[in-house]
Amino acid sequence: VQLQASGGGLVQAGDSLRLSCVASGRIFTDKSMAWFRRAPGKELEFVASIRWGTGSTKYADLVNGRFTISKDGPKNALYLQMNSLKPEDTALYYCAGRTGSHYLTNERDYDNWGQGTLVTVSS
Repeated sequence: VQLQASGGGLVQAGDSLRLSCVASGRIFTDKSMAWFRRAPGKELEFVASIRWGTGSTKYADLVNGRFTISKDGPKNALYLQMNSLKPEDTALYYCAGRTGSHYLTNERDYDNWGQGTLVTVSS
């Protein structure tokens, strides 16, 4: 299954943006999907994850309360609603998938990756 991320762009601080990640095939209920991001000059970091079957979610502390991860099962689509964006949210955002728990936040635990979509937040 290939993952295609989209929705990035240039916004101002305080604005909102919704990222999408569409899979080329069915995402089964034993899968977990996640968003990661890589800011300029920094390492890849976990943003949020969701268990496909149950909808249970997990968030990084930095985005908790501002970002919402969600899914559309029939469309095999993953979303990240980002509100109250800050300049420090500027990064290349990636969607990723794995089999099993969504509680794992290390990128090495995810084996299926989409290409990144760039989010730039100006001050």
